[in-house]
Amino acid sequence: MQKILNMILGCLIVSLGIFILQSSEIITGGTAGLALSLAYTASASFALMFLFINIPFYVLAFFKLGWKFTISTIFAVTLLSGMSEIVQLLPAATVHPLAGAVIGGTVIGLGLSLLFMNGSSLGGANILSLFLQQKYGWDPGRTLFIFDFLVILTGLYSVGIIRGIYSVISVIFISLIISYFKSKIADKNNNEQASYNENTAVS
Repeated sequence: MQKILNMILGCLIVSLGIFILQSSEIITGGTAGLALSLAYTASASFALMFLFINIPFYVLAFFKLGWKFTISTIFAVTLLSGMSEIVQLLPAATVHPLAGAVIGGTVIGLGLSLLFMNGSSLGGANILSLFLQQKYGWDPGRTLFIFDFLVILTGLYSVGIIRGIYSVISVIFISLIISYFKSKIADKNNNEQASYNENTAVS
């Protein structure tokens, strides 16, 4: 029950961070950044774009990180999509892109770290970064930064170069927060993977 509550809290925190980014009209990395970019370009719902983009990554999660992680991720992605729609009911606000990048990036980083520590993610590069951490010991914060930077490069069309620079700043703060908690994330997910491997061996 505690894990579910932590996941709900993590998704709520991330959804607030995304709301701040939207109020600043900037993007971020990962599938959330792709969803924001598509939402800006096509005037579509972020929630629908986010759900659609994550579908291929569920396969990777199932085969590399176990079914428990996959189910938790699907739950988290769906939950975040729903919460993102709810926070849109908050009063509209205009936030300076620099403030939005720093605050939004920090908030999203905290929410993602909480999800990671509870054996879940928000799909996309999050899944890949956790897999690379377990397989090769790579820092998930740095891994996410590389992928996020590439996502932002492809999103310059929707936000422009100046806001693209602010978007990079948001990614930097997300990466810094996740890197700060990397030891706790690694310990938690190594325990989850060990349990998964043990259960697989028994079956």
